Amino acid sequence: MNQLRRIAGIIWILLGPAAIYFLIKTAAAEIAQKPDTSTIIQWSVFVVVFVPIAVGLVIFGYYAFRGEYDAND
Repeated sequence: MNQLRRIAGIIWILLGPAAIYFLIKTAAAEIAQKPDTSTIIQWSVFVVVFVPIAVGLVIFGYYAFRGEYDAND
């Protein structure tokens, strides 16, 4: 089970930057498609809220990979 946690940690570390990339890519495409003030504000809020969540995912994955969540059975 501990090995599974470490593998999941690697997956979370890789998932964080991928989520940020696709979020910013989608935001740029939506803003380019409809450059209204409301669209810019909406996607800016999405990016500001979800980037720290993705960074937290990377940190969580790092700790899982290091073995901080291993069970002491």
